[in-house]
Amino acid sequence: MSVEGSGGPLPVVAVVGRPNVGKSTLVNRFLGRRAAVVQDVPGVTRDRIAYEALWNGKRFTVVDTGGWDPRAAGLGASITRQAEHAMRTADVVVLVVDSSVGATDTDLAAARVLRRSDRPVLVVANKVDDERSEANAAELWSLGLGEPQPVSALHGRGSGDLLDLVLDALPEAPREQPEAGGPRRVALVGRPNVGKSSLLNRLAKDERSVVDAVAGTTVDPVDSIVTLGGEEWRFVDTAGLRRKVHTASGTEYYASLRTEAAIQAAEVAVVLLAADEVISEQDQRVISQVVEAGRALVLAVNKWDTLDEDRHAQLEREIERDLARVRWASRVNISATTGRGVGKLAQHLRDALASWETRVPTAELNTFVRALVQETPPPARGGRAPKIKYVTQADVRPPRFVVFSTGFLEAGYRRFLERKLRERFGFHGTPIDISVKVREGRGTDRRG
Repeated sequence: MSVEGSGGPLPVVAVVGRPNVGKSTLVNRFLGRRAAVVQDVPGVTRDRIAYEALWNGKRFTVVDTGGWDPRAAGLGASITRQAEHAMRTADVVVLVVDSSVGATDTDLAAARVLRRSDRPVLVVANKVDDERSEANAAELWSLGLGEPQPVSALHGRGSGDLLDLVLDALPEAPREQPEAGGPRRVALVGRPNVGKSSLLNRLAKDERSVVDAVAGTTVDPVDSIVTLGGEEWRFVDTAGLRRKVHTASGTEYYASLRTEAAIQAAEVAVVLLAADEVISEQDQRVISQVVEAGRALVLAVNKWDTLDEDRHAQLEREIERDLARVRWASRVNISATTGRGVGKLAQHLRDALASWETRVPTAELNTFVRALVQETPPPARGGRAPKIKYVTQADVRPPRFVVFSTGFLEAGYRRFLERKLRERFGFHGTPIDISVKVREGRGTDRRG
């Protein structure tokens, strides 16, 4: 069985709720059924403990919190702070409610906090031991957090279905916690020896990074706060390969891990390409890492000033052919050695980040999509043409759209929608994600 999420930070699921509703029992159920507890790491206090779990080939972290009580004082207030911290830092929140008691004032207060959160929330109606108890679970719709999931944490009833829903709600990459008010975080990445350290030194105006003509000179990433375009930015140079790794596969493995870690920690990535060399498979791989992580992207073509006009034209053709899938990426031609074009980098970063954080108003989005679909409807599949009912933007950083349709939308039509969304709303410098939720009939949903 392949295992996802084993090479970097894991997405986090926080299990919260008032005291004695069965949170720890549910956590044990998450970990003990077809799952492996790899590590048991105490949290900041004894009241928040993180466990690594595995379900259906995907690893994630489960955080068990103390009881949540907004009226608590003393030790209870400490428990509350721990639970609230778990909510803020989680990718998915699981709110556990005792269905035999129903929604208490404390549950309702927790639900009010969670409704203001931008995290996916799953309501678990615990202690549903048989079909007769399911009516109690239905009453928890009153929390305003969607459909309650009936579960018996003690006996395991419904826990597998709940775990499937947790996996569906998890993001592809863990949510990053931005430093409030701090410099925007930029990953400076690319294959070895394309000039990353030289560019960082040019930006930082000193020799903070070791520069050498031998690929893989940098041993450890070096964070640098640099001023560019009148604004501070946090750059990290991640060229390094560990010298003790001698095999080609080993060095590539470590380079990939280090690059991935830098990208995950950043908001925008500058992928440096060498103008005097052809675009390589390694270049493609680094760009793929940025896109798959959902980060804003700027392509910086280094050593541009060393080329003659013929090579300029040839390189443009290579970029058009080999980087067609990221035509939306922001691009700047620079020389790290002379500084030519480097000053333009700041505006490219700002533009890419602005697109990355763009939210299109729902009414405007649907007006545009309705007109588009009327002009170019989706192709029929199996003799029936699907109808697009509604589109919503579910998230930003990067922009994520959900299309509600009566049938599956072919990949080609999804690409068509993406292209038209870009033409209308920009999104220059950011990946965008389009998923389809198929509603085949009343009460039947599935994701496409």
